[in-house]
Amino acid sequence: MKSLGLIEVSGVTGAIDCLDIMCKSADVEFVTWERKLGGRLVTVVVQGDVSAVTAAVENAVANGLVKPCAHAVIASPHEETWRLLQISAARMKK
Repeated sequence: MKSLGLIEVSGVTGAIDCLDIMCKSADVEFVTWERKLGGRLVTVVVQGDVSAVTAAVENAVANGLVKPCAHAVIASPHEETWRLLQISAARMKK
């Protein structure tokens, strides 16, 4: 079962650092990211099984360059949640 991990941090540098930590610490895959307020707030989204995503998010929260504004693990996302992320990922490819 796929789950989602989300971390929102201040700045692109902090977001890339969190993504790097998450991908190195557990078997997760980058899904997309969203930049708001001109990149001052960045949300990074990864996917994987529940235990891997939980470990990745917790590790990034504990060891990232900047303290996250928010973080979450969604164990079994609704299909509409997946659809929203697909829209975000498609924008990233343009």
